[in-house]
Amino acid sequence: MGDGRITALDVLRGIAILGTFGTNVWIFTTRAALGAGDPVETGLRTLSNGKFLALLSILFGVGLALQEASARRRGARWPGRYPLRAALLFVEGALHYVLVFEFDVLMYYAVVAVPVAFLVGRVSARWWMIGAGALHVVFVGLVTAALANGDASVTLPADTSSWLGQVQTRLEHAAAFRAEAIFVLPLSTALFLAGAALLRAGAFERSARGAIVRRRLITWGLGVGIPINALTAYAGPQWALVDRYLAAPVVAFGLLGAVTALVHRMGAPGLLRRAVTAVGRCALSCYVAQNLLAAFLCYDWGLGLTGRLGHLGLLWTVGCHLVVSATVLVAATWWLRRHTRGPVELVWDLAYRRDRVPTR
Repeated sequence: MGDGRITALDVLRGIAILGTFGTNVWIFTTRAALGAGDPVETGLRTLSNGKFLALLSILFGVGLALQEASARRRGARWPGRYPLRAALLFVEGALHYVLVFEFDVLMYYAVVAVPVAFLVGRVSARWWMIGAGALHVVFVGLVTAALANGDASVTLPADTSSWLGQVQTRLEHAAAFRAEAIFVLPLSTALFLAGAALLRAGAFERSARGAIVRRRLITWGLGVGIPINALTAYAGPQWALVDRYLAAPVVAFGLLGAVTALVHRMGAPGLLRRAVTAVGRCALSCYVAQNLLAAFLCYDWGLGLTGRLGHLGLLWTVGCHLVVSATVLVAATWWLRRHTRGPVELVWDLAYRRDRVPTR
């Protein structure tokens, strides 16, 4: 931990940010209906679908727990001014949604973060987590049953010729684009609280207690979660919600345990790990940057490469992911050699420089 940071958390955040783009890249590089791919495409989509977003949600909860613990140590009220921070995150997410990417996650993270901030550290948090998780499972089950004899495909917007046109489309169809955000509110609540619980359980500690927690996460998340995820991925589009919102989050817990265990066993970080760590330390900046870069590369109002290279199919999708990810890795590494935080994070530091409210 050296500088007070938990090393594994930065690595996990970096992996989660890059992995989340592994899901988003299909939106930028294809115009097909979700779930309509061949077996190879389905396998590639499954590698990232839902898992890294769930991992990012768990890590957000860990971050909330760390902030709560820090406030207690300083003798500051909690959540104090955190709702204001969440409100500004919502504004940032709204700008990202309107100007860059219609499937932004920051807005609903901000919404969920406020009630979870009041629950973190309380005995009742466990029951709220269980209740939110149960509600999510029931909701997914009901919607899946309703889709059993219906069409589960989703058609992506095809016209990318005008940036202003896309902005107008996002504003006009906000309810449709934000439907997923409403759907996952219970899941996000459960994952945020689970992240806080894992921190308190010692999941990131170099200790026997931490090793036990990580082994359990790996056993259930990877040993049980991956086979289930493989089944749901190929079970047909009617099972898409179970695949993305039930099976994938289970795998995310396994990834958290496995990556943390690996980081603890590794020696000095090499070039790749330092780059992934840099992305994790600039997580918010990199999340926005990779979507902005992909939009410029792929959409017709930018370079329009999807129109030119889309006929290559999976090769173009994989190639775009590699190019954007490599750019983000290099840029984050370069930036942190000159600054302590990412550019968006530095703006946040200025906004919250006085965010230390003493107890009464």
